[in-house]
Amino acid sequence: MSGPVLTSSKANTFRPPLCWPLMPLPDENGRLEYPDLEASVRHRIEVILRTSPGESLMRPHFGAGLEELIHEPNTAAVRSRAQQTITAFLSRFEPRIILDHVQLSSGNDPRILLVNIAYRIRATGVAQNISASMPIGGA
Repeated sequence: MSGPVLTSSKANTFRPPLCWPLMPLPDENGRLEYPDLEASVRHRIEVILRTSPGESLMRPHFGAGLEELIHEPNTAAVRSRAQQTITAFLSRFEPRIILDHVQLSSGNDPRILLVNIAYRIRATGVAQNISASMPIGGA
């Protein structure tokens, strides 16, 4: 079973896909580098999307549960419900952003759900975009 494939408008060329805080890497001087604000926010959004409610210890209501859609049909009603859920959870659990839009579509392949999230960093106003594609409507 595969989950969402998340991409970002700003490529992170300095760290592997799994990074701080999961796998901190020391720099050439042996010091651990903290992520910048944009990377931290992007990581938090990915965590919110991938985590299902009840999955996080001590936080039973955390997470949008995007991966739970894998067996749902790719219909307008399912996409609308998922859009509302994603919007609500990002607004609740990531106060560092201003959501510009959350769009879900089926694209050319009805077996793939496309998610596009545009937001701005509240402290700086910097616009960012995260896109995800995931299988949906599985048997």
